[in-house]
Amino acid sequence: MIARHDAERPLFFGADQGLFGIYHPPAVPATQAVLLCPPLGQDHIRSHRLYRQLATALAAAGVPALRFDFHGSGDSAGDSTDIRWNRCLADTTAAAAELRQLSGCEHIALFGARLGGSIALAAAANVKPDRIVAWDPVLNGPDYVARLDALQDSLRIDTRRFNQARTAEVAAGQWQGFTVDARLRQQLAELRLEPPAVQVRLIESALPVTTSADRQRFIATGATVTTLSSSTPWEELERLEMAIISHELVQSASGLLREPT
Repeated sequence: MIARHDAERPLFFGADQGLFGIYHPPAVPATQAVLLCPPLGQDHIRSHRLYRQLATALAAAGVPALRFDFHGSGDSAGDSTDIRWNRCLADTTAAAAELRQLSGCEHIALFGARLGGSIALAAAANVKPDRIVAWDPVLNGPDYVARLDALQDSLRIDTRRFNQARTAEVAAGQWQGFTVDARLRQQLAELRLEPPAVQVRLIESALPVTTSADRQRFIATGATVTTLSSSTPWEELERLEMAIISHELVQSASGLLREPT
């Protein structure tokens, strides 16, 4: 069990002080820190507890960590319809600068699950981390959009949640309870990530959500893969409202993130 750490520091930062974060300081001076990039939409809500557990574990091990919300998500300013891919990358750069200032550490690592992992990978050129640990990252945008569309279509006709099936028009522009702006949808539909010029550690659930071609491109450039012993129900209709919990992930990720620079 992870010990409770009561030194969490909520803060607002960024150019307009509109980004919300929670800093987890270590008990002793550190030489490296970790920025936790959240996913978007329903994945963000479902993984919130896990992100807190990971940040707490890192701080307890002497590694400062910063959790934060992108503009338009969580407790940051803006609405979900304001979320844009490039803004997420800029927010990540701002969060990395804030973490370096708070921790006094120049060396940082990035962690992200799903789209959080994708954003971490795409922001690497500006953030300049020592390594990135990405859990089930979205490497192929068109495939991801198609899967979420299919999940949304299954959800709209699910009479266990609704008295009757909804029409496609009523459910249009949504992904699992979140309104998705057409511009963000198009940005994700065009997303094809290239391996960044930093050390990449991929953590995959037992049933990988990445396509083999995209996965192989990363492995071919030196990315290593850690496979968890169980699958993660990111897109299981029956478990959409359930929190994503994985003590194995917390243990694996914290170990990879604490590797010496």
